[in-house]
Amino acid sequence: MNEITQRKTVLIPYEIIVGASEGDIEAIRLVLDHFTGYIITLSTRILFDEFGNPHVCVDEDLRHRIEAKLVSKLLLFNAS
Repeated sequence: MNEITQRKTVLIPYEIIVGASEGDIEAIRLVLDHFTGYIITLSTRILFDEFGNPHVCVDEDLRHRIEAKLVSKLLLFNAS
């Protein structure tokens, strides 16, 4: 078995999702924390310096935009 098939998916508990959709700040923070690794992966960019050397960095503006979009969709989510 390879490493990917052995990894278990950890789901966010339903109560946390309901709380986040109702505007509970702590629940929203837990959801953001859950997706932090994925958001950072999505917002990682390769930039080149003046000598053409590549540097991997996180585009903070893009990271904040993705987080804001996630929060806005959480608040629109109807969990009932």
